[in-house]
Amino acid sequence: MTEKQKKPWKPGKRDLLFLGIIATVVIALVLGTSERKTTPTPNDDVHRTTTSKAECLACHGADGISPRQVKHTQVDKCFLCHAQPDGWVGDKK
Repeated sequence: MTEKQKKPWKPGKRDLLFLGIIATVVIALVLGTSERKTTPTPNDDVHRTTTSKAECLACHGADGISPRQVKHTQVDKCFLCHAQPDGWVGDKK
């Protein structure tokens, strides 16, 4: 074999393992940065003027007319996840 003729590169086991780890990290980063898909608040008079967790729990508490699901988080800021309706009177995110 002359100097001008080189063997084509063939990945070994270590190369494939490294590429697999890199692909896994990239996929995890891409999936981890996607937007949350939570239910937006309805665009009605009640939800446009609700600005506190206490007001939310008046209807969405355990004894309310539309209680939260059991699997719902217990975070104190409803509008951290749920999008505010158009014309909302509270603080913007």
